[in-house]
Amino acid sequence: MTGGESLQVLTFGCRLNAYESAAMRDLAAQAGQRAAILVNTCAVTAEAEQQARKAIRRAARENPGRPILVTGCAAQIAPESWAALPGVTRVIGNADKLKPEAWALDAPLAPVTDIMAATETAAHLVTDFAGRARAFVQVQQGCDHRCTFCVIPYGRGPSRSVPVGAVVQQVRALVEAGYREVVLTGVDITSYGPDLPGRPSLGQMVRRLLALVPELPRLRLSSIDPAAIDDDLWRLLETEPRLMPHLHLSLQHGADLMLKRMKRRHGRAEALACARRARALRPGLALGADLIAGFPTETEAHFAEMLALVEEAELSFLHVFPYSERPGTPAARMPPVPVPLRRERAARLRAAGAAAAQRFYDARLGQEETVLLERGHRGHTEHFCPVRLPETFDYEVGALARLRVTAAGPEGLMVEAA
Repeated sequence: MTGGESLQVLTFGCRLNAYESAAMRDLAAQAGQRAAILVNTCAVTAEAEQQARKAIRRAARENPGRPILVTGCAAQIAPESWAALPGVTRVIGNADKLKPEAWALDAPLAPVTDIMAATETAAHLVTDFAGRARAFVQVQQGCDHRCTFCVIPYGRGPSRSVPVGAVVQQVRALVEAGYREVVLTGVDITSYGPDLPGRPSLGQMVRRLLALVPELPRLRLSSIDPAAIDDDLWRLLETEPRLMPHLHLSLQHGADLMLKRMKRRHGRAEALACARRARALRPGLALGADLIAGFPTETEAHFAEMLALVEEAELSFLHVFPYSERPGTPAARMPPVPVPLRRERAARLRAAGAAAAQRFYDARLGQEETVLLERGHRGHTEHFCPVRLPETFDYEVGALARLRVTAAGPEGLMVEAA
């Protein structure tokens, strides 16, 4: 939970939600919504929705009479069910939540509009991320693909891009505000550009951004689709040290049949080729991936292929999800894997991920690393390895420091002054 003087913001889900929450916090405060509780929901899994519902009920119990404003993907998809929760005074759709007029105290209780009719994404100048050491910049919104397990396109609408000039303006303002690392985020950032004049690719936008904001020390990308990495982005990965040596791939599985049933645009061979190319261009690169355990019809053999992919692709940082039915999606009509088996496979996959992360951490022992210093005596290296700083270490949140790795454990690296 983050807040200003009294406005409270509860955020669930992805980095894009974190960016949007920062923008909405400013819009709501400027409109005078200082007594409100703003809840930004996520629809990616049933658990994410349950967490938001619990938080709303708890907020209503603990803050009787305070207005609760609900927005985000889950609220966009099923506004009536969220409006019925105790204490909720308004539901604001994803198409309207970044419009200043939506937050006015006297704004009419308008219905949630059709997100599929959205045609553009407005840039918002956000320079305060509630004490975070790194900043997020939205470059893209929505998704034109229809993976069979995913409901997010119905919450976010079609793919649309933020103009390059607006992205540059945002990043320049963040650097002036003191941020040393920026993360480019969106729903499907490798789909960036076709709706803009000149049809710039993600790589072309990143190249222009780095050229126009030379004072930015570190740029990081959120999750990317391995089937849509453009040539400019590959060249930048090889030649641009300010683009961090860490990619997070939206893989979802390691078995061809599962990928086909998910309606993904890559197969196992393409995923491995992507990993090999990335490592050839940027030796020592860290790779992460999103993976789903227990997708409908998944057999033990299919799951074994996914476990093997972690080893073969040298994936060090995993985001593992047990499959969660999303109403109305094609996968929800497929023969399901029993829930206990999904959870058991997810646990095994997380264990494989933890072992892979430990190997990556161990390889950093004795190395000097440039660390972004964060709250709570913590930080992250260029490879996005978590770092624990000595309690006696005196530092400024958001600064970059050159530190030596002295130990590696399950929670990351321990360091000392280089």
